[in-house]
Amino acid sequence: MADYDVLVIGAGPGGYPAAIRAAQLGLNTACVEREKLGGVCLNWGCIPSKALIKSAELANKIRKADSFGLSVGELTVDYPKVIKRSRKVSSRFEKGVRGLFKKYGVTQLSGTARLTAPDTVVIATADGEQTVTAKHIIVATGARARTFPGIEPDGERILTYREAIVSEAQPESVVVLGAGAIGLEFAYFFNAMGTKVTVVEGLNEVLPLEEPECAAVVRKSFAKSGVSFELGRFVKEVRRKGDGCEVELTDGTLIESQYVLIALGITPNSQGIGLEEIGVTTDRGFVPVNASMQTNVPGVLAVGDLTTKGGLAHTATRQAHVAVERIAGEHVTDVDYGNIPACTYCQPQIAHVGMTEAQAQAAGKTYKVGTFPFMANGKAQGAGSAEGFVKVLVDEQYGEILGAHIVGAEATEMIAEFGLARSAEVTAHHLIETVHAHPTYSEAMMEAVANALGVSVHI
Repeated sequence: MADYDVLVIGAGPGGYPAAIRAAQLGLNTACVEREKLGGVCLNWGCIPSKALIKSAELANKIRKADSFGLSVGELTVDYPKVIKRSRKVSSRFEKGVRGLFKKYGVTQLSGTARLTAPDTVVIATADGEQTVTAKHIIVATGARARTFPGIEPDGERILTYREAIVSEAQPESVVVLGAGAIGLEFAYFFNAMGTKVTVVEGLNEVLPLEEPECAAVVRKSFAKSGVSFELGRFVKEVRRKGDGCEVELTDGTLIESQYVLIALGITPNSQGIGLEEIGVTTDRGFVPVNASMQTNVPGVLAVGDLTTKGGLAHTATRQAHVAVERIAGEHVTDVDYGNIPACTYCQPQIAHVGMTEAQAQAAGKTYKVGTFPFMANGKAQGAGSAEGFVKVLVDEQYGEILGAHIVGAEATEMIAEFGLARSAEVTAHHLIETVHAHPTYSEAMMEAVANALGVSVHI
């Protein structure tokens, strides 16, 4: 008889919700974690980075206090205190997960797990090894920062997000490699703290997964605040030089800085955990799964950044719920990967859900485009945050919201309305007939849809 009904390997945003939900459904559940509960997201990523970004937002607001009729004197930054506040926020949530495990009866196992059979895991600890068995094993080991030969962290001056987010030493200057969400969020934070920032990106625009005109708003805002960009430039090598670093581009250009942050994507934590030994198929290290999060090996499931469908914390959490509900025999709809919101939390924020124009065109869709600028939104003007706009793609035949893109101060909070509209098959006409409170940022969403239908009265 197996020790557990469900054993989860990893306690990140895929792992710990899977364990808690399994226990709620009456399954005897354990979760193995080698570090802190909550994984990268809670301890070194999503949560602490948002605490840092809030400090950055306040710093920039204080610098503009005079425009609001306020005088507060010259801003000073206590960088170690900023970092410590971020760590305190993470610590509180890590304790929260621990409390939830206790509340719902999840057995917490500490150590490094390795699968030795589809139903067996060996857990290595400082005191030796422990073998446990389970009817179902959910692998949720996540991912780590991606590196390349010649572009490798040393933990001192050449950093990944993991080192940068806990360091209390403020860089005088930093080169950020990569202009995706992680790179730009750190660039925004460092710049607001007073660090000289240069962003290097191989493509010709920042945030390459976003609509180009939305990404351009972010880039121009950053440039106005003093961030330098090297776009369409690739890195050949990063090396230490004295007490700092030197970045060599492929064209021979040299950029010197005190620190370098590597933000070039993620690579899955799939090696050394026994997947290959028990026959689990991988694709460039990522694990393919079916709609129920099952791998090719019966009894072994995978969720989160480890999978070929991962990359975002909320995707991992949704995958976890689907996996566990189906283990328990409950009905639950498939993960709708076409309706996963993507968010970047710098200011201006940027978020989208659904198709870009390029994707809509490739799919042969006929659609109308509607936009509405925050410059014409009363709440945004009053808040002094009028950068950006809302853009929607409305299907001409059925009025479906094919895609929605927001760049502006509250983009990440607003995008869920468009996600709900898409999942509930709310049409453009339904959306504009829904009364939005005035004045709110969300009115811009309604106005963008109205613009697509040719009935907007405010632009």
